[in-house]
Amino acid sequence: MRKIKQGDDVIVVAGKDKGRRGKVQNLIGDDKVIVDGINMVKKHKKGNPAAGDPGGISELESPIHISNVAHFNPATSKADRVGIRIDNGKKVRYYKSDNNAVDV
Repeated sequence: MRKIKQGDDVIVVAGKDKGRRGKVQNLIGDDKVIVDGINMVKKHKKGNPAAGDPGGISELESPIHISNVAHFNPATSKADRVGIRIDNGKKVRYYKSDNNAVDV
């Protein structure tokens, strides 16, 4: 079971976007995530008149390493570590600071 999953609310703890929050859009491999509005880069795209694509400069999210993000705990309004425990035969993620389950 992964500690960070798609759709989780995370906060950036290191890098140029430190302190910003967003939702995880996608996981790339085991060690990278794409977060809404975080680590934005400009991509120069060549146009294709046959396909009707104008080209130009577009802004998109770039992957960020999973170690540079942490779960955002809404109860404490801070970054929090996540653990995994077994409740009633099922694996459940929980916040380590207040022992509450992570709502997905």
